[in-house]
Amino acid sequence: MTSLPIMIDAAFDSGNIEVLAIDGTCARLAIRKDNLSDFYQWFHFRVAGARGRELELKITGLNASAYPDGWTDYRAVVSEDREYWGRAETAFDTHEDGGTLTIRYRPQGDLAWFAYFTPFSWERHQDLVAQTALADGVEHRVLGHSLDGRSIDCLEMGEGPRQVWLMARQHPGESMAEWWMEGALDRLTDPADPVARKLRRLCRFHVVPNANPDGSVRGHLRTNAAGANLNREWESPTAERSPEVLAIRSAMDANGAEFVMDVHGDEAIPAVFLAGYEGIPSWSDARQAGFDRYAAILQRRTPDFQTRLGYAVASPGKANMTMATNQLAERFGAVTMTLEMPFKDNIDLPCAAQGWSGERSAQMGRDCLGALLEWLES
Repeated sequence: MTSLPIMIDAAFDSGNIEVLAIDGTCARLAIRKDNLSDFYQWFHFRVAGARGRELELKITGLNASAYPDGWTDYRAVVSEDREYWGRAETAFDTHEDGGTLTIRYRPQGDLAWFAYFTPFSWERHQDLVAQTALADGVEHRVLGHSLDGRSIDCLEMGEGPRQVWLMARQHPGESMAEWWMEGALDRLTDPADPVARKLRRLCRFHVVPNANPDGSVRGHLRTNAAGANLNREWESPTAERSPEVLAIRSAMDANGAEFVMDVHGDEAIPAVFLAGYEGIPSWSDARQAGFDRYAAILQRRTPDFQTRLGYAVASPGKANMTMATNQLAERFGAVTMTLEMPFKDNIDLPCAAQGWSGERSAQMGRDCLGALLEWLES
């Protein structure tokens, strides 16, 4: 039985891999590009017939992937029960077969699932929406539909005048963003949590847990069904190309926005950090102070957040206005920010077993809400 070759498939929610060759327990693989796009980096596949056998899985052609710097010091996530996701032994060789990521793992059982990061399935999204919608004081509304007909869910709560928007997974392969949402919504709906009670007294929350459901289900890294990078559609979204952004921005226009957090993941930088709206036409020192104050509060509240590593700051007048954080800061005069979490690990607080994980992403969601309350009260 053990002499039979392993079997590999990805025909499931968020699955992505192409099998080029299998020889016993060794496989040569490639990642499928996003539909109508050249982006590729997300993978998610299952290996069968693997009990007690040393697997060698080689994902090739990665020098041309969306973020080739993301493969250095990266370790693939692996699970045998699809509940606990650890990290597998992983190495990247830029000179082998156009850039090859080699994953080695010996499963205890017959099946093992491998992914770029801990998946957050469409079914789990449905559970998150259903459970949250049943909480006291929560209202659910559908802002619109994706090109494949999936709902853009928005969960609303709170009686206060401050309009707060939280959204995640514009880039669908950044699944840590919806794990963040699970933690944030768990805290916001906890009737025993004093931070949540105070936040809901001060604010009206509009929470979009998954802004790109089509890309999530299709196994895309960065785009929707039409190959559109949604975080480059905020200046002029259209129903034909980016109905997801059009629906969310229209709801923001109707309700207003004072504070916006857009949650993402970064392939290369091994840290949690914020990106702001420097470079927008209306930028000023006074407006920047609101962003800087939130970052300082979050850094003090959790050692998983830092301000040392991050993106280069845009020069005056040079902000990319197609991005949500910049467009919404200019459009509403809001304090807006992009929260980035790593695909790799937190370099300051590494975890050998899991690296950065869904669990830590959820905790970051809780911590960000604690920082928001302090920011509002100060």
